[in-house]
Amino acid sequence: MTAPRRDFLKTTVAGAATWAFAGIAKADDPSKKLGIGLIGPGGMGSNHLNLLAKRKDIDLRWVCDVDQLRLAKALETAKGGGHATKSTADMREVLADDKVDAVFIATPDHWHAPAAILALDAGKHVYVEKPCCHNIREGQLMAEAVARSGKKLQVGTQSRSTPCVMAGIERVLRGDIGEVLVAKAWNSQRRGSIGKTQPSDPPQTLDFDNWTGPAPVTPYRSNLLPGVWRWWYDFGCGDIGNDGVHDIDVAAWGLGVNTLPSRVTCLGGKNYFDDDQQFPDTQYAVCEYPHEGNPAGRHKQLIFEQRIWTQYVQDGYENGSAYYGTEGVLIMGHNVGWKMYGLRNKLIAEQTGGGDLPAHHENFFKAILDGTPTNADIVAGTTAAGIVHLANISARLGRTLNLDPTTGRIQGDPEADGLIQRKYREHWGTPKGV
Repeated sequence: MTAPRRDFLKTTVAGAATWAFAGIAKADDPSKKLGIGLIGPGGMGSNHLNLLAKRKDIDLRWVCDVDQLRLAKALETAKGGGHATKSTADMREVLADDKVDAVFIATPDHWHAPAAILALDAGKHVYVEKPCCHNIREGQLMAEAVARSGKKLQVGTQSRSTPCVMAGIERVLRGDIGEVLVAKAWNSQRRGSIGKTQPSDPPQTLDFDNWTGPAPVTPYRSNLLPGVWRWWYDFGCGDIGNDGVHDIDVAAWGLGVNTLPSRVTCLGGKNYFDDDQQFPDTQYAVCEYPHEGNPAGRHKQLIFEQRIWTQYVQDGYENGSAYYGTEGVLIMGHNVGWKMYGLRNKLIAEQTGGGDLPAHHENFFKAILDGTPTNADIVAGTTAAGIVHLANISARLGRTLNLDPTTGRIQGDPEADGLIQRKYREHWGTPKGV
């Protein structure tokens, strides 16, 4: 038996940001740079903006936001990078510009699918933040838009382009720990209370009507913006759809599944916070997938655990995943590294490395130029987001869901099946086909 082998790799976002990027130019005219629009330059969008503004091989043509103060700050950043950028509060201006080849969408969750579908139908390539859709039906409409447009779509689950994560998943998928029967993901961290508020007038600098977009009309509250929308049913998906979707995506990747599960159950509730947030602060979800090629009745499991009130990380990682194989286990922290153990808990290999957002950008641009697949395509995006939505539905209704994975429909439960889509108000951003 060979001696245990440990290989270490340290990759950080800071290091990746110093790459000498290959020139980004249109295939039909190498003298022209790809035109880029950024919709939603706050929060995660500010990270995209800072990377895009530094690039000299693209044309950052537009920044778009419904908040005047945030828009002004984004425009200053873009122009500070030497770009002749324009600004608007209406994304339709960005999509109408025939010199825009691709858009980055970093809006609140309820706008992800509508904006992406509008952009694809306008002939733009799309980078859309996670979760890529607010419900299962929207994900299906996005997939249809990708197919009919022929454009590239990248979901903002950057672990798919992070070298350390990719190396760990490669080990799992090639069988280094045997056959993986269970994958577990977790989100274990300390969040704060969002408090309790009453409806109030929105700031004068905010176009709250267009921020709401196709979602039902809801009064503005001071604990709704910025960022706190994640904890409200109409606009977000809870922390399972915020941080958790990253963990679920990597777990599904390592388990080797790219469809919705056949059965889902989730226990969850507000066991700690006494505030306005509507989603669980504690969740435990179990998804079952038929075990292909094995006797009927056998399944693989994908498990997700969430505790957003604890100060103690799980297995050494705040956000992580574990892959339980018949001959070993691999434990991974998506922004830290992983360790792989064989039989009798013997450490076989380990690797360290941080997240790599620049690499995810680069993969998106490469896919646009040479037609190669994006690392986080619509299938990966809707698989992870679908698990998020099903877990939330199960926790909300307090019962197990049985699904047809091919259609995304919940069987024998009309109330639960009604929650795979949402009600929309009349608005220019309402997706067709809902």
